[in-house]
Amino acid sequence: MPELPEVETVRRGLEERFVGRRIEHVEVGRERSVRRTSREEVIARLTGTTPTAARRRGKYLIVDLDSGDQMMIHLRMSGQVLIDSVTTRRPAHTHVVLTLTGRPAEELRFVDPRTFGEVVVYDPDVADSVVPELARLGPDPIAEGLDPAQLRRSLSSTARAVKAALLDQALVAGIGNIYGDEILHRARIHPKRPARNVSPKQIRRLHACIHEVLNEAIAAGGSTLDDAQYVDLMGEAGSFQDRHRVYGRAGERCLSCGRGHVVSAVIGGRTTSWCGVCQR
Repeated sequence: MPELPEVETVRRGLEERFVGRRIEHVEVGRERSVRRTSREEVIARLTGTTPTAARRRGKYLIVDLDSGDQMMIHLRMSGQVLIDSVTTRRPAHTHVVLTLTGRPAEELRFVDPRTFGEVVVYDPDVADSVVPELARLGPDPIAEGLDPAQLRRSLSSTARAVKAALLDQALVAGIGNIYGDEILHRARIHPKRPARNVSPKQIRRLHACIHEVLNEAIAAGGSTLDDAQYVDLMGEAGSFQDRHRVYGRAGERCLSCGRGHVVSAVIGGRTTSWCGVCQR
């Protein structure tokens, strides 16, 4: 699933290539992609509007429209948001298409092979009932900032493993399995350590590493794994996967210490990787 750096990369692409361009025509193929409302409502609410801003909270994209409505896009497991010429062949599993003004004539395409993702258009006055999960998100380290005191309070509230706590979107928004592994490795914290037992010194180190890893990943355009499902708005892959130290490297020698080997186990329902030497 695309995580904060991947979604932020897409958001920046939307800000550059989508915001300010009137939506002339809307097509909805697979109704599951707009299941929260309906095909008819999405078409009616988007047609003729102009996006005025592209924002992000955690893994959710939020586009403000000049009509006063908002559009939320969640990529989930396999979703992609692409902009391409109307003359190019649409990828398989293109479920929502917005035809945009301007030259060259282009389309914004929501592509989702597994159809877990979705596009929702709604009045922000009723956001709590249409997209209630947005209100339950914890602080976003990049979009809103996360200070050490907030992080300490979040972790001290649970006895779960710190890896599981980092993946809890109600505690910190946007971190998923890839970056949870990479952040804990850089902070030298064992992922099974109870979150409430993370020391003040480790909290400071973890806080710094959250911001360092996420910002480095954003600068690299995110991580594109072997399935190549994540790409940016123009269809380009990210490169941060080339800098992964532990994620997906179980059984290999640790790139950080050169002495330990990366091991893995399921923590909080997710396969987690770490170095037994670096992360005692």
